[in-house]
Order: sequence, then structure tokens, then C-alpha cells
Amino acid sequence: MQNNFHQNFSSQINSGLLKTILVVMAIMVSLSASHAENRVVGHWEGQIDIPGQPITVKVDLTTNDSDWSGTIDIPTQGAKGLPLSDIHVEENDEGVQVKFSIRGIPGNPTFEGQLQDSAISGTFTQGGATFGFQLSRESVKGPERPQEPKPPFPYKIEEVAFQNGAVNLAGTLTLPQGDGPFPAVLLISGSGLQDRDETLVGHKPFWVLADHLSRAGIAVLRVDDPGIGQSTPHPKPPTTADFATDVEAGVAFLKQDDRMGRIGLIGHSEGGLIAAIVASRSNDVGFVVLMAGPGVPGAELLRKQNERIFDAAGIAGERKQNLLTLLDQLFTILTVEDMAEDERRQGVERIVRKQLEINGVPPAKQNEAQVRALAKQSLTPWMRYFLTFDPRPALEKIRVPVLALNGELDVQVDAEQNLTAIAAALEKGRNQDVTVHRLPEHNHLFQRARTGLMNEYGAIEETLSPMVLDLIQDWILSVTQ
Repeated sequence: MQNNFHQNFSSQINSGLLKTILVVMAIMVSLSASHAENRVVGHWEGQIDIPGQPITVKVDLTTNDSDWSGTIDIPTQGAKGLPLSDIHVEENDEGVQVKFSIRGIPGNPTFEGQLQDSAISGTFTQGGATFGFQLSRESVKGPERPQEPKPPFPYKIEEVAFQNGAVNLAGTLTLPQGDGPFPAVLLISGSGLQDRDETLVGHKPFWVLADHLSRAGIAVLRVDDPGIGQSTPHPKPPTTADFATDVEAGVAFLKQDDRMGRIGLIGHSEGGLIAAIVASRSNDVGFVVLMAGPGVPGAELLRKQNERIFDAAGIAGERKQNLLTLLDQLFTILTVEDMAEDERRQGVERIVRKQLEINGVPPAKQNEAQVRALAKQSLTPWMRYFLTFDPRPALEKIRVPVLALNGELDVQVDAEQNLTAIAAALEKGRNQDVTVHRLPEHNHLFQRARTGLMNEYGAIEETLSPMVLDLIQDWILSVTQ
């Protein structure tokens, strides 16, 4: 009896003590985790240490009962609010470990670091490449934009609006001082929704260009694309052909203004394609400037674009060839006529999955919603129109002076491929006033650059090369006076 009592009593004491210890440990763990979470939650800024080209990032982390979520901005790449996934915050003997990935991006970009002295530092990996990174609570000053215009301005600025059918278009007109008539240009932006300044990774190329030209006595109209800024969207998903009618409405708006003299078009990238279409069928266009304008069908241009990007990024061998093969398959699926739309969608999704796998995202880690979203981007009416449209017949019909410019470092619109085709088409059409310039060390945005890759755009302080600004200005004045 005594032994049994002693054993039971000891067992109760030990059991109670064990519960107490477990409770204390749980409280300690809870307090520790809460402290770690409080130190990690919030806004962080820093950079990924890519040699010669560090990339600024801004990260926001939040938690709800240890259920983490977050977003990342990459200003130099125009990325804002990208969702984070696989967020882990753990405290161990070495300190607080922090890990997160950017959801749905090829190569599974992942940050893995340690919190120390109010900073997080560690390694960033993507597709087999590894770089260091640092994050802190301090704001990172972005690159300067020394060319961005600042008042006072020696010209007039007017906010204007006009219509193209159901589309309301809004923009800014900069006018030299005086009564005119002035040579006038309408600026046409590249692919994607662009505001009137063609704002991209902190740069405002069209604002810089408009300021430069208007100081030289040239009126400039720059317009928000339909669906952005103060311009309303097209009733149906638009193609390049629809954007051409927007430009024609802009030309008509300028023509009814007595202050305008000879009217020209300046088109950048796809805007050059649009300029060629409008100039080929309008008697109201007096000159054309093509800034990295396409000279070949979209499928040819995009294939060359990907080749240039792969080469500049060091992607070679079997990986490069496999990606180009998938690209060819994608173009075939998108442009073939006799295919059911559901079959087309499934084919594009299959190619997206293969591309992700080649770029370092295994099937098990692929997000189906992301696959569908990426496929949807390719299945737009715009893409299918762009892939098959050949600008050369339009170029052959242009009789007014043409200035065609391309940067030799342009990886998006290859200078050799497109300037050669543009010059040949204009010559075939017997245009007697054609000026072509291939610009060494200039990229797609006409900045002086090192590689031409898109991740340079935001890091370069220059918005537009002064040489390009003067070249366009001098040429317009030469053909309008």
C-alpha cells in the first residue's frame, strides 16, 4: 500500500510538473515567436547584389496568427505588389531566419536570410544563379532622373481631350510661345498600357521628348492610351488596328487647330508600327519618326527578341534551343486558323508549363492559376493580330519624309532585322526622303547602355540620350521649314 501510494503520488507530481514545464515552454515559444514576428513584420527596402547592376527591392511582410503574407516591388523592372509565397520566419540558436519566394515567377526567385541588427541579409537564388541581398528599415533612394522637366517652362501647356467613336482620349499639348503655325507631332507609345508620358520604371520618355521639342519650336501632343489615365478603354479588346484609329483621331484633332502647321508622327516600338499604318493611308501626315519601329511581322520580331535576350542574359545551348522551339510552337498555336478555342487554350497552357519547367520551376511547384494567367496573356486578340501583321506593305505606301532610328543594343526590336526591312520597304515604295540611323551603345529606350537588357532601364539615370533628342529635333525642323 505504501509503495503504491508513493508511486501514485510521485506520478501525479511528475505529471503535474511535466504539464507545468510544457505550459512554460509553450509560453516561452509563443513569446519568442511573437517577438521574432514583431521584428520581421513591416516594410523593408534594399537590394539584390547583382555584379555591376544591383537591383532595388521593397518588401512588405504581414502576419495573422503566424499566417504570413507579403508583397515585393522591383522599381527598376516596373514590378509593383508582386505576391510572395512560402514565407517562413523561425527563431533558432543562430537567430531569426527569414525566407520567402516571389510567387509564379520562372526560376522560383527566393530570398533566404537572417535578421541581425535590424537588417535582413542572405542569399537570393533564381534558376540556379545565386547573389547576396540586404534589406533594412531605411528607405533606398531611387536613381535620379535629371532630365525630367521642371518649371518654369518657356512654352504653353494645355490639357486637351478628343474622341474616337466611343473612346474618350485625354492628353497634354505643349505649344511654343506665339501664334504659330508650328510644326506639330503626335507621340505614339509602345506595347501595353502607357500613360501620356510613356512612364516606365521611373522614366517619362515622352515628357522629356515633348519638353525638348517644344523648346525648339515644335508643338507636341502626347496622349494617355485607351484604358489608362484619363482615357477610356475600347469597348472590346483592341488590336494594333484599333490603336491606329485612335492616332487618326489625334491627327484630326491637331489639324482643326489653326496654330498647327505640318503634322507628323513619332512612334516608339509598336507605336512605330501604328505610325506606319496611319501614314500609309492619311494625307494629313507630313512626316514620320520611327523609334525602334517594327519592320517585320510580329512572330519574326518576337523570335529575334527572345534570341537577343537569351544571348545577353547568358542563356545558351540546349536550354536556349528548347525555349525557342517552344516559342515557335506557341506562335503556331496562336496563329493557326482551324483550331477550336478550347484546344488552343490547352495548347498554350501546355507550352507555359514546359517553359516554366525549363526555367527552373518543376511541375510540382507550378501554380495552376499562374499558368492560366500567363496563357491568357498570349491568347488576346492583340497578340494574335500582332504576330501575323506585316508592316512592309504599309511602309511601301509612305511618301512623306521618314526618320528611322534603332539602338544597336536594343534586345526588343533588333536593329539589323528591322532597320534593314524598313529601309528596303521604303526603297521599294520609292520614298525619296529616308534617313536611317543605327545608334551604337543605345538600348530600346534610346538610353546609352551596357547590355541593352530590360533590367538596365530603371537603373540608368538617363531617360533619353541627348544625341537622340537633338537628332529628332534637328531632323523635324529640317523637313518642316
